[in-house]
Amino acid sequence: MARVRTGVRVVGAVLAVVLGASLAGCSSTGGKRAEERAKADAGRPAVSTPRWTFAMVTHAGDGDTFWDIVQKGAKEASAKDNINFVYSHDDQAQQQAQFVQNAIDQKVDGIIVSLAKPDALKDVIGKAVKAGIPVITVNSGSAQSAAYGALTHIGQDEEIAGEAVGAELTKRGKKRAVCVLHEQGNVGHEQRCAGAKKTFGGSLENLYVEGTNMPSVQAAIQAKLQADPSVDAIVTLGAPFAPTAVKAKDAAGSKAEVDTFDLNESVARDLKSGALGFAVDQQPYLQGYQAVDLLWLYRYNADVLGGGRPVLTGPQIVTGAEAAELEEYIKRGTR
Repeated sequence: MARVRTGVRVVGAVLAVVLGASLAGCSSTGGKRAEERAKADAGRPAVSTPRWTFAMVTHAGDGDTFWDIVQKGAKEASAKDNINFVYSHDDQAQQQAQFVQNAIDQKVDGIIVSLAKPDALKDVIGKAVKAGIPVITVNSGSAQSAAYGALTHIGQDEEIAGEAVGAELTKRGKKRAVCVLHEQGNVGHEQRCAGAKKTFGGSLENLYVEGTNMPSVQAAIQAKLQADPSVDAIVTLGAPFAPTAVKAKDAAGSKAEVDTFDLNESVARDLKSGALGFAVDQQPYLQGYQAVDLLWLYRYNADVLGGGRPVLTGPQIVTGAEAAELEEYIKRGTR
């Protein structure tokens, strides 16, 4: 028996030497070839389906980093799925509706649209559905998505996200909060603030600002803090507005905590430094990526996810510690 065990050990040792030699060879040649193959394959479709055209139309304003991340996800999924991806945006609902009409006229194979102001888009989405163009809604308008004929909605439930904020503010011992709405008429923004008010143990007040004018936003927040020193929390509804709120707080000499919806590099940096308390991540990359992927699955295999309910991508509360963990992905523009 002892001889058999020794034999096994010897064979194992020989195999280890052979494998070690093989791996050493691979590390200098095979690994390099694999890396070169990966670079060569980057951007090539992973499927052999026809080159369909998908149009995405959003309510993004110029310079909104959130939608840059949505686009990145959509473009990377499009490259994989052999999709010709066309993007257009406008923060005016009527122009957004016109872009959807343009996509219908061009007979695209699928439409992705955000419904920040759903009433203005109802008729044109109905036209798309009637024309046989599959529609997926993203980010805003989950309550209207199915009624308008969309296959599904991808994003976070805005009221649930707001409830998470209210609970977090309560957990942090805050008593008086201000919810800063930077786009009047945006149903998602109203839902966020309403959700926060629902679960917050203190009092919460809405503050409407002109989101296209950052100096005006800062002045409005600063004036509010100076008029009411009892405010101990400011909640902004988009990452670009968080640093402006911090400036307003500092200028007002306030000790209020600034919190925000959405992530970008600036928010991550301020979370780590303590300039911001927390952020709510709804994973915009996932919204763009999944929208394209789900349209492709529908065209290819008549698949529909969600079972008639929204496919949720958030919310996730991100503090300084989590921001450090996500830093690699935030810097590359996917979180």
